Amino acid sequence: MKFTLTAKDKGSAARAGVFTTDHGEVHTPIFMPVGTVGSVKGVYHKDLKEDIKAEIILGNTYHLYLRPGLDTLRKVGGLLRFESWGRPILTDSGGFQVFSLPQIRKITEEGCRFQSHIDGSRHMFTPENNVDTQRAIGSDIMMALDECCPGDADERYAAKSLKLTQGWLERYFKRFCETDPLYGYDQAMFPIIQGCVYPELRKRAVDHALTLVGDHPGVGGFAVGGLAVGEPTEQMYEMLEVVCPILPENKPRYLMGVGTPANILEGIARGIDMFDCVMPTRNGRNGMLFTWNGIMNMRNAKWQDDFSPLDPSGTSFVDHEYSKAYLHHLFVAKEMFAAMVASEHNLAFYHDLVREARKHIEAGDFSSWKDETVRRISSRM
Repeated sequence: MKFTLTAKDKGSAARAGVFTTDHGEVHTPIFMPVGTVGSVKGVYHKDLKEDIKAEIILGNTYHLYLRPGLDTLRKVGGLLRFESWGRPILTDSGGFQVFSLPQIRKITEEGCRFQSHIDGSRHMFTPENNVDTQRAIGSDIMMALDECCPGDADERYAAKSLKLTQGWLERYFKRFCETDPLYGYDQAMFPIIQGCVYPELRKRAVDHALTLVGDHPGVGGFAVGGLAVGEPTEQMYEMLEVVCPILPENKPRYLMGVGTPANILEGIARGIDMFDCVMPTRNGRNGMLFTWNGIMNMRNAKWQDDFSPLDPSGTSFVDHEYSKAYLHHLFVAKEMFAAMVASEHNLAFYHDLVREARKHIEAGDFSSWKDETVRRISSRM
């Protein structure tokens, strides 16, 4: 995986670039739709490629490990072939999913013991078998196994959690270096920087990761984890201001699980290149649309007789094909097509947002554009 920096904003830490995998180029800043079990909920791959113009999507190691399982993925030749995507895929380690199921998991130095949410069967992720699992899935980018520390943890707990993550990273990186991809193309790995909301812990995490991996060619970039998990938004931004300046400039930086359109623009301003979040599809399924003029709740009666296009400023075909009144009707009628239309719109908007951000970084006026845009897109219509 190769990353090239192509532009930097003069008034902020925002930057534009491109990274290359064996399945294609990805232009940053980039938003990555979440395809948890091998699909982005309610959206055809054709629409992801041609309408939304997604360059990379995510898969979830925890869910794919449980279902369809590694035997199926090995037999077919990996997730890319299984889901007929053909473009880059990033997989998380499953650590966040384990973190989010506190009643059915136990975390030790050895790894994460957990029960399946599907059938209650017992399993374990160690750094070593997590590498093997992501090798079997066959993603272009693999995330290291980490413990996601709660955003409201005290410093003592956060330090203990970071020490665990660092030990796992050492074992994960060793196993990564000892193994090869299974399907004839390269896989890169990203260490995950933890440390909760404590600057010294975040700095310690960066120093440890950089010392460990050096300039190893298999390390494609670095992720910032453990944010947007309960801490105030301003603290999330403060941690980005601590971490981004001390990460290598020649590697992409990935803020995991974030977030709102405003969060994304503020993250870009602080030097983040890659984002993912379930918000565009999850909120879309519940009737919330993000637009250049603010946020719309399509269940509200105010849209009942509004026959204007769904979003005249949007680039997706759904924005011009369907009216606000029609989508309101679909939600009231509990028609599953409502979720499909809303998800497609939101994903297209998120991709338009990062592409527009890239244009303004290249033009040199990102900072002033960002401030006005955050105000506009955060309002309620």
